[in-house]
Amino acid sequence: MNPAEAYILKQTEPFKSILLHLQILIEHTFPDAELKYKWRIPCYYVNSRPICYLNQSKDYVDVGFWHSAHLTKYIEHMVSEKRKVVKSMRYKHLEDIDDNLFISILKEVEEHKNKSFLK
Repeated sequence: MNPAEAYILKQTEPFKSILLHLQILIEHTFPDAELKYKWRIPCYYVNSRPICYLNQSKDYVDVGFWHSAHLTKYIEHMVSEKRKVVKSMRYKHLEDIDDNLFISILKEVEEHKNKSFLK
């Protein structure tokens, strides 16, 4: 089993369900996405370029986007917490996920995937 998949499956609820749902949304949006295990967390890549990572931290699941410096839409839904490069979406419950919003963010990230992480 892929270590990234093992990471997702070993999480306790509700985090496992959140991660599995996010995995479906990401793979639906990017059918060619590759799930890798980097820095001890699942990371999605498209054409060898990082798109996002998934991390169960504290009492939430964090979905980090490296190219967030270039994002202009939906920023009000993201958290930066003093990080210079990464912004993320955070979910405590499965019901917190707005599928359409999340897919829209993924599509905007895709537009910038070939740019540097910094502006």
